[in-house]
Amino acid sequence: MATKEKEFIGAAEIKEEEIPVEEMFLNMGPSHPSMHGIVRIMVRITGERIVWSDVEIGYLHRGFEKSCENNSWNSAQIYTDRLNYVSPIINNVGYCMTVEKLMGIEVPERGEYVRTLVSEVSRIADHITALGAAAMEVGAFTAFLYAMKAREWLYDLIEAACGARITTNFARVGGLCADLPEGWIADCKTMMPQVEGVIVEMDKLLTRNRIFVDRMKGVGAVPPDKAVEFGFTGPLLRASGVPYDVRRAFPYSVYDRMEFTVPLGTNGDCFDRFLVRMEEMRQSVRIVYQCMEQLPEGPVNSDDKRAYRPAKSNVYGNIEGLMNQFKLVMHNHGINPPPGETYCSVEGGNGEVGFYIVSDGKDKPYKCRCRPPCLPLVQAIPYMLRDHFIADVVPVFGSLNMIGGELDR
Repeated sequence: MATKEKEFIGAAEIKEEEIPVEEMFLNMGPSHPSMHGIVRIMVRITGERIVWSDVEIGYLHRGFEKSCENNSWNSAQIYTDRLNYVSPIINNVGYCMTVEKLMGIEVPERGEYVRTLVSEVSRIADHITALGAAAMEVGAFTAFLYAMKAREWLYDLIEAACGARITTNFARVGGLCADLPEGWIADCKTMMPQVEGVIVEMDKLLTRNRIFVDRMKGVGAVPPDKAVEFGFTGPLLRASGVPYDVRRAFPYSVYDRMEFTVPLGTNGDCFDRFLVRMEEMRQSVRIVYQCMEQLPEGPVNSDDKRAYRPAKSNVYGNIEGLMNQFKLVMHNHGINPPPGETYCSVEGGNGEVGFYIVSDGKDKPYKCRCRPPCLPLVQAIPYMLRDHFIADVVPVFGSLNMIGGELDR
């Protein structure tokens, strides 16, 4: 490509020459702030326009799958926290459901309700963090502060439930680490209207903001057929107009008892992804209220001795409880699912989080494979950036809500 420049002295034209425009190769990240320190997007540009791009994801590798395969079935639980560390409870539940499916264990009704309740609290925290960060990266810093305020309230609820804010380790094979503490439901009922208020504030700040809309609308669009071809799930797939949600397509826990709407976009661009996540937060609030209203009494853990540890009163009070505790804790004992293989998935913050596990009847997984929702999204970045400007890299990448832990390969 080239442009022509004419030089004049007075009114007389003296020459005409071509000014060459050369392609330039740039690295966006890993040190670029919007790349979160763990991704490099390589771009070739002509002027400001991107003509080629590629993604390097290998800056955060923790070996999730091999770590699980070299530790006990229960120890693998802590590694699931590190997949999506913004909403780790959802990962906990997905892994435990897979092991329970292999062992034929049923979780009591109250346990399923609590799992659903805390998963939806985590989903709101995930979406509001994603939207706040994406807004900040295109200059809307006030929206980020509002989002972080709400996220802290949600993390307060999670901390009250399990004692941790980020690496929760809340679920267990057969149930949960503990029931909800006294007063938790009352605190949640107080907190949810405040979170809804922040969602309204973000809507007022961003949805009709001329600068924000101009940066997001029409950018990084993916049509429905291409979204399916790339393997999209979650908000990005629904933003392209495909109505797939694991909670609806393959209901688990008590989602078949919940009333909620699956929001859909029409253009599949960055702005539609923003709108879909905004509406999904509102729908998650609906589910939280329904879970609190329907929450039954009873235990949260299965009484299956193959998986769940006995109460401390039984451990200290009778020999059967002590022996059961010993077998579940000591090496070469613990959980020993029967030989077999299975797959189970849940709807995570970024889409379908699936676990494929193989058991050879021993005390650790023979094979543990995670289906991360981020990987198909990131592989589509070159498609989304094609014929866009260099400034569009930031909103496109921010709209993915890329989480390095689950991208880990």
